[in-house]
Amino acid sequence: MLNGLWLGFFLIAALTAFGRWLLGGEPAVFAAMVDGLFGMAKLAVEVMVLLFGTLTLWLGFLRIAEQAGLVELLARLLGPLFRRLMPEVPPGHPALGLITLNFAANGLGLDNAATPIGLKAMRALQELNPSATTASNAQILFLVLNASSLTLLPVSIFMYRAQQGADDPTLVFLPILLATSASTLAGLLGVALMQRLKLWNPVVLAYLLPGALLLGAFMALLAGLSATALAALSALLGNLVLFSLILLFLVMGALRKVAVYEHFVEGAKEGFEVAKNLLPYLVAMLCAVGVLRASGALDYALEGLRWLAGAAGWDVRFIDALPTALVKPFSGSAARALLIETMQTHGVDSFPALVAATVQGSTETTFYVLAVYFGAVGIQRARHAVGCALLADFCGVLAAIGVCYWFFG
Repeated sequence: MLNGLWLGFFLIAALTAFGRWLLGGEPAVFAAMVDGLFGMAKLAVEVMVLLFGTLTLWLGFLRIAEQAGLVELLARLLGPLFRRLMPEVPPGHPALGLITLNFAANGLGLDNAATPIGLKAMRALQELNPSATTASNAQILFLVLNASSLTLLPVSIFMYRAQQGADDPTLVFLPILLATSASTLAGLLGVALMQRLKLWNPVVLAYLLPGALLLGAFMALLAGLSATALAALSALLGNLVLFSLILLFLVMGALRKVAVYEHFVEGAKEGFEVAKNLLPYLVAMLCAVGVLRASGALDYALEGLRWLAGAAGWDVRFIDALPTALVKPFSGSAARALLIETMQTHGVDSFPALVAATVQGSTETTFYVLAVYFGAVGIQRARHAVGCALLADFCGVLAAIGVCYWFFG
């Protein structure tokens, strides 16, 4: 799947570029594509510099957590659920605890902690994988849920809206929660269908239904807060949870007589090795994305969608928000730039800007996640992971548009 997808990016870019040259008289498109190719190669190295430090730090702390028994404890608590969702993972396996920590970090918007923990979980799942290059069912489920992971506190979106002068930066809080919930549900159902998982199993429902009720209660609590209180709670909760997690690892390690410094260094060395192996995969995926963007293929897709919506008699206001939606699976930084551009062009509280902000907060950089998570363990055949992840993204975008029409008219 990844081979065909990667090749397809270049072929679509090439066809678009030749069309612009031969039919539109735009030979400069080839220079733009070459600039995009080398620009993305440079960006891949810059991303790797950040990943080196983050992975080294967090995998050091995770080694302490493993030695202190915290990961094993989480694995035992969630063993009955994951035995149904990931039957090939043995009960109590360390991967289950790491997956739980990753989901918790993603839910609170702690990206700098979620990625290293997720990579550690993917490597633990790879130890159980009979194939060195083909993704297992457990890895696919984990990646899709990670790529569509529920975000309870989208602090970065509030910050962008505040920077652009929004009267209420948290106006999109509930729309994002609803849209990201739809994205996660679609990802889970897609994988369950492909892997024939029985989500109606009583044990699965016993875990998921209380979780859904708690999530609903938390959403209701946050929805009742003022914009100032919600922004303050977001900042406090994120930083408090992050530091408390580190402190918990260290204190539990000390209580269990773990040599915390030595084990931190061992884990940090592992983080360095993981980061070093990621660069080829990042360069490959980001360069393909850069060429596709520079060719103008995404712009043509947007115009085609505008024409189709107009022909169908739909309200086309949402089309101006679609650049963010089209680019988000490929590049988080590009989607962020397009979101800000939409806010500046149409107004921070305009309908296109509200839809773009909701999309940005409820979808993921799917191809970046694929490159990083599968690249860390050498997976080359993604099987149905790409399709299920893109389905989650697509449903997230549709939900974002629908919810914004519901909330903002």
